[in-house]
Amino acid sequence: MIVDESDRALYSAIEAMTEKYDSQLRAIAQLFRRIGWITFWAQLVLGVVSGGILLFASISPRPANASPNTGAGLGVFFAISGLVALGVGIFISFRYVQIGRRLDSPNSNNRPRKLETVQVVRLGLIVHLVGILLTLVGAQAIVGVLLTKALTSTQPGVITQLDPSRVIQPLDIFVVQANTNTVSAHFAGLIGSIWLLNRITK
Repeated sequence: MIVDESDRALYSAIEAMTEKYDSQLRAIAQLFRRIGWITFWAQLVLGVVSGGILLFASISPRPANASPNTGAGLGVFFAISGLVALGVGIFISFRYVQIGRRLDSPNSNNRPRKLETVQVVRLGLIVHLVGILLTLVGAQAIVGVLLTKALTSTQPGVITQLDPSRVIQPLDIFVVQANTNTVSAHFAGLIGSIWLLNRITK
């Protein structure tokens, strides 16, 4: 009788632990899906807008007598590099959704290992940090060019031959906006990755 009672208590304890584990696993799976979709769409929308602006800036005709601007070209290059990193970040956000679905699978063999999950989230962190760095370098180069244009533009009341390349154009401001959107997209992905990493390493 004592053995039966002990077995029953042991089974109850194991069942309670299993239910608690399953409940925590479902919560983590739901969190992965939610964070994955939020960051996926946030990055996708901001990335498409930024990409459209940079594409328009790249194919826009320059004035015939405008001098080449190395700083602006370098800034656009880094901005595009940041967008490429954002594309990788969008893919990783979709991986979060897939991980959430696999964690919620009734078949334990389909569930990813914790180490594998942590590696994916850490990869997301690295990608977004690199993307932010690239985009900020591009933004610094572009803002430097705009500052140079502002400082060397013709003063009021002075009539001189005006170089079109030294005039701040509306398109220049759009390029700055594109960089801001890209940084915001990377920041959204970074926050999501940090949140997930903090949750699964508790």
